[in-house]
Amino acid sequence: MATLSRRERGLVGLAVGGLLVAAVYLYAVEPLVARNRELAELAPVREATLDARRRLIAQRPRLTQELASAQQGFEAQAARLLPGPTPPLAASQLQKLVKEVASSANVEVRSERVLPPADLAGVQEVPLELTVAGNVRETTTLLYQIERTPRLLTIKDVKIRVVAVGQPRELLTTLTVAGYVLPPSGGGVH
Repeated sequence: MATLSRRERGLVGLAVGGLLVAAVYLYAVEPLVARNRELAELAPVREATLDARRRLIAQRPRLTQELASAQQGFEAQAARLLPGPTPPLAASQLQKLVKEVASSANVEVRSERVLPPADLAGVQEVPLELTVAGNVRETTTLLYQIERTPRLLTIKDVKIRVVAVGQPRELLTTLTVAGYVLPPSGGGVH
């Protein structure tokens, strides 16, 4: 191999230097510039996220107060639920309560039947079907007193019939009254 002249060595050196500059640009400068562009594009998004999180943190006292208020409301409503750890015991308490209300309304309880409990959004509904006899005023008083008991009761169904067509004063009323209890597994809101 022949030796290279000074001019050829200069051209080879210039070419190698150009390749080195191109390699440094492609593998070092270009990735840094691209990363800086990406970071510049992400900065407003990150600032918006940071601002949203700061606003959320600023709401913490209000949210804590709302949570405490909601828990107090839940506890107040939980006190209105039927006592008893299981639906059968709650049904027994419901029967006792409805009989007391019926006797205070001067209606005669002809029959009663506990219906199967149903799950409703974190509570169990314990329904009781009862048939009572009384006049219009007594039946109205019974319905009013059931709605106004300290326990959370709802009247799910009402069927009113006249006992004797010739004597429309006496009514036979079939009610489905439902009370509520927390599920035995403790699946309610805490």
